[in-house]
Amino acid sequence: MYQAVIFDLDGTLLNTIDDLANAVRFVQRKFGWPEDSTEVVQQHVGNGIRNLIIRSTPEGEENPLFEDAFLSFKEYYQQHCEDQTDLYPGIRELLEALKRKNIKLAIVSNKAHPAVLKLYDTYFKDYMDVVYGENEDAGIQKKPAPDMVKLAMERLGVVPSETVYVGDSDVDKATADNSGLDCILCEWGFRELPLLKSLKPKAIIAEPLELMKFV
Repeated sequence: MYQAVIFDLDGTLLNTIDDLANAVRFVQRKFGWPEDSTEVVQQHVGNGIRNLIIRSTPEGEENPLFEDAFLSFKEYYQQHCEDQTDLYPGIRELLEALKRKNIKLAIVSNKAHPAVLKLYDTYFKDYMDVVYGENEDAGIQKKPAPDMVKLAMERLGVVPSETVYVGDSDVDKATADNSGLDCILCEWGFRELPLLKSLKPKAIIAEPLELMKFV
């Protein structure tokens, strides 16, 4: 039974895909590039926004306009990250149930830290004890490196055996493995069930409140 839960954000707590896809397409239109469908963008997320824009840019980082495109994405998404984003059904009830049991809670996300903080203020300030978004400029490696997870555990005052990482992707399973944590994956996120099963997590849950069986 776990005393702390560290959550991924996109595809786990929040359905952010429409706002992410709209921001990608804004950049692609701005620079005259082919526009990706939401389904394509969904497969490109998970490894941080720089990698998302690499995958969304013709020739990736080799494109001379890449850095301008990356900046445009960050500026647009920061302004529009809440347009169509919302909690997945059952997440608020899950967070309330976890808090009633005094479970320590954190978010560790590869989304840019300013956007994570903005979404935290809207959705999670009553629930989360610790929040980390991608901040490699500060020397903190993004997932699947364990840096942010270890910082979160230190601030929560817990050890790996007391902690579970909850996410929706291969990146999340690798993050948990690299951090010495058990991993629970959710079916409602950005990856298909066959992939989740192939990753062999501790459990796969179909509804948020199923997590309560493990705390």
